Amino acid sequence: MPSKYRPQIFGWFGDLDKGPRLVPLHDDRLSYANNNYCAFIRQDHNDQIFYACLYIIGFIFGTGSTVSFLWLITEYDNPTIKLFTLMVIIVGFIASCLGMYILIPELYLNLFSRRGSPIIFNRKTGKAYVNESYFFNFKILRHPAVFLQPKKRRIKEYDWDDLHGVIIHNMSRNALSSTVLMVCQPDTHQVIDHIMLDPARAGAGSTFVWGWINSFMFFCDVANIDDGEYKSDQEA
Repeated sequence: MPSKYRPQIFGWFGDLDKGPRLVPLHDDRLSYANNNYCAFIRQDHNDQIFYACLYIIGFIFGTGSTVSFLWLITEYDNPTIKLFTLMVIIVGFIASCLGMYILIPELYLNLFSRRGSPIIFNRKTGKAYVNESYFFNFKILRHPAVFLQPKKRRIKEYDWDDLHGVIIHNMSRNALSSTVLMVCQPDTHQVIDHIMLDPARAGAGSTFVWGWINSFMFFCDVANIDDGEYKSDQEA
């Protein structure tokens, strides 16, 4: 049976029900909680540093290969370069450009994101607040101008009633799944935006965070928020 949320997100695996539920122990990504709101970290800091370094290396090699292919194209008037060789060079140049098109947003995301890319849920106001890198999204086509804005941010406020959870699968043999919030128009299943809630996790574990947040927003404290597991206001 397909998702009830339209348009259906790529990799959809299942819709999640809303409402309080029994969930296991504390989740490390839930970094702060009090009687009003909780803050949920969506990126591990160590992973963010690791991937930033990885993408910097990729950026250096990608830039070098793109410039090299471009230089070879400009040298085509050299009689020693055959037509087949030119075609290989052009294909290599296009592949390098596509690789950079994919790599640069990931570099910006890991290099310039606020630590952890937090999302805040306030149960008193029934709101969710997102302050994240513009590149922490599901877009494929981007305006060329955004590549000159590495620190561009997306700051939005949503009503909890308009947020609905779904599970998506990464289609790998590792069976990793992610929880995504579908932002719908009020009282409809028409999707107008997406928010990554809980990135790739193994199997059913990815629903634990969704369950914890639901219990919190419905004032069902399945985890004691005052037991010292969470940071104080000054530490958060």
